[in-house]
Parts: sequence; C-alpha cells; structure tokens
Amino acid sequence: MIEQVFHYSLGDNKSIEKIIFDENLNYIHMVFPKGGGAPEHYTNGNVYMTVLRGVLSIKLGEQEARDYTRGSIIKIPHNTKMLIKNPYEAVLELIIVKAPAPEVK
Repeated sequence: MIEQVFHYSLGDNKSIEKIIFDENLNYIHMVFPKGGGAPEHYTNGNVYMTVLRGVLSIKLGEQEARDYTRGSIIKIPHNTKMLIKNPYEAVLELIIVKAPAPEVK
C-alpha cells in the first residue's frame, strides 16, 4: 500500500488530535463544545484554520474577537497571539494545518 490513511474522531466531546505531525506539516483536528477553546498563545508557524462546523470566536493580536462560520478558512501568520473560544451552543469543529511544520526544539 503506497498511501497512508489517517482518521479523526467524529464525536461532539472536546478533542484535540494531532493527526499528522511530521517534517512537512502539522494537521490537527479540534472539537470544542460550548465554553471550550484553547488558551491564549503565540502561533509557532503559519496556521491555516478551517471551520468545519459551529462558530469560531478568535482574538488575534490586539484586535477584538471575530466570529467565523462553517466554510471559513483563516490564515494566521507565524508568531501571532491568538485566543480560540466557542461561546456558542453549537459544537465547534476545526482543522488546523501548520505549513511548513514548525521546527521542534
């Protein structure tokens, strides 16, 4: 078999899954029920965030938080301060791609 096959969870419970983490890219699947999110941090690479379902509330740098809905793809530059939250009833599901993959130190 030439190809590699990867799977991610299909549930509604909080989940942060590192699906592919290699020298080429990081591919991460995240699920956040209402009130969930990721702590404030600085991006360690170029981030491409795809909203699969729900509404993403994200604060970047010193900007006010903005909402993005299903079908949105957000490109966030390296070393940007970010805060991800789901203040809404609907479950938030995201795919995060970091490309090129950040260097491991």
